[in-house]
Amino acid sequence: MNSLGKAEPPAQNISKPSPLYFLLDLAIYISVMFLIREVYFSQFNFITNGLFWSISTLLVAVVLVRLRNVSWKEIGLCKPKNYKQSLYATAFILGFTVISIVFFQIVNDQFGLQIAADTSEQNAADKFGNLTSNWLLFLSIIPFIWLQSALEEILDRGFLINWIEKTLSSVWFATVIAVIFQAMLFGFRHSYDLSERSITVGLIGLAMGIGYVAFGRNLWPLIFAHCLLNTMSMLERV
Repeated sequence: MNSLGKAEPPAQNISKPSPLYFLLDLAIYISVMFLIREVYFSQFNFITNGLFWSISTLLVAVVLVRLRNVSWKEIGLCKPKNYKQSLYATAFILGFTVISIVFFQIVNDQFGLQIAADTSEQNAADKFGNLTSNWLLFLSIIPFIWLQSALEEILDRGFLINWIEKTLSSVWFATVIAVIFQAMLFGFRHSYDLSERSITVGLIGLAMGIGYVAFGRNLWPLIFAHCLLNTMSMLERV
């Protein structure tokens, strides 16, 4: 009974999906993530194909998010509560990512780790064209690089980390596993081997994942940091 003497409607008992459902979701999502990369339209450039892969994977994520009644706001695609703190978070994540990469390179140079060399610079011209002193080409492709960066943060950090956590909801260190596992997937997906590139990209994913958890699970600082990181990488080629 409420204060007016009227009977209140019974509270709805909304049950949460079983972790097994999230495990099935992950199996479907990861399968699509890798299988879609077997499709390559040779008449289009690498950026177009990359966006096709990411958008296709995003569509799968959208279906799973709706199916499990999870909002994108809950995942972290929402307005920052404090813009100043978000700016600090962006700077910290960017700096932490760069330091992680530099540290790995120093360790690799000092100890001569037996891993394959990074050939991404050699393949850059095939992927993006000759950017040397070509500012027009740079300006024409950088918006698509930013879009790809945003999609990677939404999917690899926002979706994957949350879904892995929900799959391992009974494990107290589920977040640690989620951050590490998504970073491993992120690195492997960019190279399909154990090389300098896969480890470097994996470290980026690890730094971004730690930043995601440490700074309130808002995706915008990660998106801005990722866009800045990729912009810096592309500027080195101009």
